[in-house]
Amino acid sequence: LMNDMGKTLDDANIQMDQDGELALAFGDLLRKLWAPGRTPVAPRPFKAKLARFAPQFSGYNQHDSQELLAFLLDGLHEDLNRVKHKPYIKSRDADGRPDEEVADEYWANHIARNDSIIVDVCQGQYKSTLVCPICNKISVTFDPFMYLSLPLQSTTTRTMTVTVFTCDGSSLPSACTVTVPKQGRCRDLIQAISNACSLKHNEKLLLAEIRGHLIHRFLEDPLASLSSIKDDDHLAAYKIPKFVKNTKFLQLVHRREERENGNVKSTMGWKPYGTPLVSPVSCDEIITRGDIQSMVHTMLSPMLRTESMGHPDISDTNTSLPASDPSPTTSTTEACTDSNIADSVHRDGGSLNLKSATSTKLALQLVDENNVCIDLSVGEDKAVKLSSSSISILVFIDWSGKLLENYDTHYLENLPEVFRYGPVTKKARNEPLSLYTCLEAFLREEPLVPEDMWYCPQCKERRQASKKLDLWRLPEVLVIHLKRFSYSRSMKHKLETFVNFPIHDFDLTNYVANKSSPRRLLYELYALTNHYGGMGSGHYTAHIKLLDENRWYNFDDSHISPINEEDVKSGAAYVLFYKRVKTDDASVSNGAQSSAGHNIYSRR
Repeated sequence: LMNDMGKTLDDANIQMDQDGELALAFGDLLRKLWAPGRTPVAPRPFKAKLARFAPQFSGYNQHDSQELLAFLLDGLHEDLNRVKHKPYIKSRDADGRPDEEVADEYWANHIARNDSIIVDVCQGQYKSTLVCPICNKISVTFDPFMYLSLPLQSTTTRTMTVTVFTCDGSSLPSACTVTVPKQGRCRDLIQAISNACSLKHNEKLLLAEIRGHLIHRFLEDPLASLSSIKDDDHLAAYKIPKFVKNTKFLQLVHRREERENGNVKSTMGWKPYGTPLVSPVSCDEIITRGDIQSMVHTMLSPMLRTESMGHPDISDTNTSLPASDPSPTTSTTEACTDSNIADSVHRDGGSLNLKSATSTKLALQLVDENNVCIDLSVGEDKAVKLSSSSISILVFIDWSGKLLENYDTHYLENLPEVFRYGPVTKKARNEPLSLYTCLEAFLREEPLVPEDMWYCPQCKERRQASKKLDLWRLPEVLVIHLKRFSYSRSMKHKLETFVNFPIHDFDLTNYVANKSSPRRLLYELYALTNHYGGMGSGHYTAHIKLLDENRWYNFDDSHISPINEEDVKSGAAYVLFYKRVKTDDASVSNGAQSSAGHNIYSRR
């Protein structure tokens, strides 16, 4: 662009709709900026030309510098595109072919239509993998990118307690206390509980909020914000099989006899108490009343009474390890209660209790779709009609005094709050948010939002597929946009989070899925833009390193001043510009650090 712009445009076979005016105006601006002397340049002619092609940038309103950069790069690419007539190319699905072959094919198709100095220098390629949650169809595509927009994961954490229940009678309820991002989502909480309780590969967690001893709601949306869960809420997580399809959930609600309104003179009535239990029920098979009796017996089996067992409170048995002080005996920073206590149910005569207890008909009442209670203690061979309009099957169990002689339902009571306020403890030190952490969040597998459902070619329907991104091909100049501005229906917010970004040796080797090259992929920061202010108004500055001088400068409108390298980082950093470092030999791939001075590209 610093060369003869007219010749460059002629060689590029410019697009006739813009006649290369944007590139010419930008080239003229660059010449003025790099001309001898120290006179500030006001880019009014360039802004006027830009506004012709993008009216949103006209006038004197506030604009986002990253949006301006994105349009500018796209516009320069179109002006300088060497391809005059773009061929139509239909991309083929991977269909099990090697990633290297598919990636090269996608890149060749892209270059056949887009070939400019902008593509040469600024564009990379990432791998996108979609997996259908129903048929497990995998779709792999490779798409170009001009910049990476990275989310800012909150460094503020929140401690949450959730009680985990099983449906197969394998263990007693256990309370898990985990640490999650304060501005996190339900998927973060489910992942933390899964890790803490060593969830098996064939299990998943069904998260529910409990109110008034009933299931108030299932928290099934993985993208739902954790801010909707209050500290005084009560949460239960149910372990259920992962790969069972076409199921409904049996909700077992416990009731005991209590006087109406607590008045000693009032009549007795059955009132809910404790925490409901949940078990999946297959809709593909005929379910009888006896089947539900057996299912409930299984769920209740860990609570069979033995003379040797005490009555620990769920919350009393909980232990939690602080994230800042991991124990050498565990692989996670959160912990569940040890469920060994459940094993004692089956020792010292427990098997005898189990045999006698399971032969007892439980006082179960099924609520049908007409809200009528059906007695499940009689007619065990009769089939149960499942409601077609509800995903749940509501069953009451009435705990008589005689039944309570066999079972200890104490484990279902005293469900702990999400967070119980106690004595003030020393505040944990928050580590600065790393740019690597932001990149990992960007590359993390996550479900698509409902508005972006994927059409599965195998199911022939739109599905909320999971999406995973991987870097595949990196450009010479890597532009990273820190997503400081968040938007929702009710509010707009700017994140002032300090991001600790590398200035030297930004190593992306382990984040690139293409392992064909033995060389390490190192980058060096050479410029960044800063944003000061809020959503409605603000001010931009830039820090730029002149490579010839090996010195950083601060650019603030017409004022330019040298700054120290350690002052480059701040909570205002918004767009980062990295240049790939040359690695002349393959020895750096085994971990040897290269000399920054030797590897910096000279200015073009």
